Formats: sequence, C-alpha cells, structure tokens
Amino acid sequence: MGKRRCVPPLEPKLAAGCCGVKKPKLSGSGAHPHGNQAATVPGSSSGPLQNHQHVDGSNGRENVSDLTLGPGNSPITRMNPASGALSPLPRPNGTANTAKNLVVTAEMCCYCFDVLYCHLYGFPQPRLPRFTNDPYPLFVTWKTGRDKRLRGCIGTFSAMNLHSGLREYTLTSALKDSRFPPLTREELPKLSCSVSLLTNFEDASDYLDWEVGVHGIRIEFINEKGVKRTATYLPEVAKEQDWDQIQTIDSLLRKGGFKAPITSEFRKTIRLTRYRSEKVTISYAEYVASRQHCLQNGTLHAPPLYNHYS
Repeated sequence: MGKRRCVPPLEPKLAAGCCGVKKPKLSGSGAHPHGNQAATVPGSSSGPLQNHQHVDGSNGRENVSDLTLGPGNSPITRMNPASGALSPLPRPNGTANTAKNLVVTAEMCCYCFDVLYCHLYGFPQPRLPRFTNDPYPLFVTWKTGRDKRLRGCIGTFSAMNLHSGLREYTLTSALKDSRFPPLTREELPKLSCSVSLLTNFEDASDYLDWEVGVHGIRIEFINEKGVKRTATYLPEVAKEQDWDQIQTIDSLLRKGGFKAPITSEFRKTIRLTRYRSEKVTISYAEYVASRQHCLQNGTLHAPPLYNHYS
C-alpha cells in the first residue's frame, strides 16, 4: 500500500489538470481515441517537471474538471441574511449527513460568487471571509445550465491560503481557462460553483495502487524524448468515464503527451501519487438566496453587503 504523506505542495505553484468532459470508450491496449479531445486540450496537462512550466506557458495553472468527494460530502448551506449565519440546505439525492468534520464549506462557494460578481460589475473586491485561511491545494470549477456543462476550472497542487487562493482561482478559472471564453455578467444566473480541496497525498507502491472513484492520481513519467512529464486526473474522472485502472492510466499518459506505444513494462516505470478531495457545490440561485439583503425586485442591484464577514 502507499506511504502516507501530509498535504504539502508537490511542487511550487504546480497545478494539475483533468477534464473528462466526454466519455470515450478506451481499450486496455493504451490507444487513446481522437474522440477524447476534450481531455487532451493543449495546456491541460503539465509540462516538464524540472521548471514547473506547462506547454501553454500557464505558469503552473491548468484546466481541470471538478472533483468528487463521494458519500462524505458536507451539507450544502445557505446564508441567513438576517444573522449572517449558515444554515443547512436539503442534501442532494437524499444523502445523509456525516459525522466527519470537513474543511470545505458552502461559504467558500459564496465567496467565489462574491469575487466574480464584484469583478464583472466593477465593484471593489469583498472583504476577507470568516472561514479558515489554512493552506490547501484547491480548485474552483464553474458549470453552466441544467446539464451542468463545464465552463471553467483551474486549480493548483500548491497549498495556498484559502482566502487569497480562492480569490485568485475564482477569477483564473472564470476568465482564463483556455478552453472557453471569459465568463460574462449574462451567464451568472446559469452558473454553479464548486470548491474542491485536495488532501491525503500518498506515494503509491505502483501504478495500480489506487482505487477508482476514491482517489485522484498524479503520474510522473519519462516520455519518448527523455523529458519528465506529469499529468493528473481528479477523483471523479475515472468513475464518470467508466474507466478501469489501466484505461485511466493510459488516458492520463496520452493527456500528458506520451505518444509512443504504451506497454505493461512502461506502465511499471510510472511514479504515481494518489490523493483525495473535499468538495462543495452551490448554484447561483442558492448564492442569491444567501444574499437576500442585496436583492431588489428579484435582481442583484448592488455589490454584496459583506456584513457577515469580519
């Protein structure tokens, strides 16, 4: 089994990308069909490890899809406009609450909406929030519409203080995801926001020492040109794509730019790190409900009033 590690950054300012926007059928042979172009967007896989730069010059930022936490998700919460306190919302799909104390909270998503709203409308940025400012690797994901189409997602494997990290990656994911045009004011009502925090990094004993639907994985390998490369899929991706471990590894190798035939012997040379995540998601409607004091005739007419922040 893998050796447990704490949460420190894997490399300074190194982010990891995973898309999984489409669901191609992969064979175990390592062939990566062209139908998965959404998972192989230039810049969505990490570049040479030596200097932590990526092929798109993104300085360590990469495009990523959202993460999954599984049955341990924290309850979605709504801000009480009168008191500024968060109260539980009904949990999706009838899932039960858990005794596990999670770091991620719905207030983090509200803060991301605040940051984006103020940026799009030209208002001063919100005051610092009250939730913890501890450092974590983090990702901010924007989806749109009833079908929850990915609209932007960028994060980092470096442990960043949450206040500044969420503010930075809110705008980076909303405005600088190379796969999409920048988000606009008109799109706000259709958006949902997810905040994901990465935890429990472990060095795996081999490329199969992880579990589909439980772990995110990050691989390091030497490509056919002798250059060290890295790539990652977050915990939700393999399960959503209905991939087994071999299919996931082979897809990740292609995503990382490996073009040579993939053999069982080559897979054994991979260095794999596994990790888990905490995730919370709220819709724009839930965000607006948490900011009732900013409403007039059902429409936000002013920047959020941050009296619930210290």
